Amino acid sequence: MYNLLLTTLLVLSVFLVIVIFMQPTKNQSSNVFDASSGALFERSKARGFEAVMQRLTAILIFLWLAIALILAILSSR
Repeated sequence: MYNLLLTTLLVLSVFLVIVIFMQPTKNQSSNVFDASSGALFERSKARGFEAVMQRLTAILIFLWLAIALILAILSSR
């Protein structure tokens, strides 16, 4: 059981890194003091590919944390 969860965690880690790197960039300008930075604190709703990637990232992070917690509990016994 422990080895299966550990292998799943490692595979999930690789997928998580890939999904994070595939996410589109949010800000094209690196200048924070630009005149167009008024939209800095506005949240626009993600659509299409961006929304799918955000949900997939959130699901993968949740699964990764759950498996890591289970592994920590199993290893303390």
